Amino acid sequence: MFDTAIAGSLPKPAWLAETGKLWPTWQAEGHALAQAKLDATLLWIKAQEDAGVDVIGDGEMSRQHFVHGFLEQVAGIDFEHKVEMGIRNDRYKAMVPQVVAALTLKGRVHATEARFLRAHTTHKIKFTLPGPMTIVDTVADRFYGDRVKLAFAFAELLNVEALALQADGVDVTQFDEPAINVYMADAADWGVRALERAALGLHEAGL
Repeated sequence: MFDTAIAGSLPKPAWLAETGKLWPTWQAEGHALAQAKLDATLLWIKAQEDAGVDVIGDGEMSRQHFVHGFLEQVAGIDFEHKVEMGIRNDRYKAMVPQVVAALTLKGRVHATEARFLRAHTTHKIKFTLPGPMTIVDTVADRFYGDRVKLAFAFAELLNVEALALQADGVDVTQFDEPAINVYMADAADWGVRALERAALGLHEAGL
């Protein structure tokens, strides 16, 4: 038998964020927002357990967007001066942050969410991270000048966080890479290698 798990994100309650938007606005600020994120996470943990899901996720309740949620803790990213850019091979336009300096982590990215999830279920848990190829396709590069170098810079940071999540008790780390099915040639050339770099050293979940 295969263990069951959700794909990743779940709908945010209307009291937490705007509904029906890719980049929703939060409905609270400061401590109230932090508590609302945890409350929403608890609701979805219980819902998954009640539904008989084997591997529980946090539903990404603490993230406004699955890519930006990671980038907010990366130095070298300018969120103050977003620019419009075509993403996913120009399938749609989005306002994206700019890479303006060498990339480094400011600290832990998802420690609070992962540890909260681990503390509130006895099930195996899964945590999602954006893949390096998808991140590259969701930022405007003003520093590296090379998509491959940029992808591997992100892959190294993702690996640091993924290994830390594993130490937090995360059983399954899922890298979301929707860009791979858009840029098939690039995926074969360097995208898969960058993804492998991001996952380097992670143990098999044994599901």
